[in-house]
Amino acid sequence: MTRPGRRPAAPDFVRRDFTTEEPDLVWVGDMTEMDTGEGTLYLATVIDLLSRRLLGYAMGTRHDAELVVASLNMTAATRGGDVRGVIMYTDRGGEYTSARFRDRIGELGLRQSCGRAGSCFDNAAAESFWALLKEEIGTRVWHDRATARADVLDFIETFYNRRRLRRHKVFGYLTPAETRKRHRHALAAQPSSVQDHGQKRSGDSSPTG
Repeated sequence: MTRPGRRPAAPDFVRRDFTTEEPDLVWVGDMTEMDTGEGTLYLATVIDLLSRRLLGYAMGTRHDAELVVASLNMTAATRGGDVRGVIMYTDRGGEYTSARFRDRIGELGLRQSCGRAGSCFDNAAAESFWALLKEEIGTRVWHDRATARADVLDFIETFYNRRRLRRHKVFGYLTPAETRKRHRHALAAQPSSVQDHGQKRSGDSSPTG
């Protein structure tokens, strides 16, 4: 739902390849809107591409750079520790190409990446989350923003991250939270030389943004 920005966009490191071998290699950000009797409520989210765990989100009455930065700040806090080098992938909306968002990416040491303009397929991972959220909640127009917020929080914290099963090619059917936990256990069981071998995507050797 973001509008194309006028500033130059970052390179597309993902290229519609929504698979990865480790958590915290690629995060996917996007925004959607929800209609209420009080007006529109906007929701910005950040999802880990491996586990599809929703790491950060923010809701507000305006779709602006502050909203997407708030979702990014929550993501960094949820992840904890050093997040330098993670690819932050979004569309080319003005909020994501804004100086405010790019500056925060630089402060965190992330690597900004953007899909092509006007193509929802370039952010299919985020689009599938929006479809699931609206299908599971069912409501199309909420009475007020507070009710919409409560429904979204319940979906994310109670259902999506902890109970919604998704097939992983190695670990089987797991929730996003379980996928991340299983991967960490598998990594801990490997020799240290294997753990130290970072997984990289081709063509992304230099940071941007």
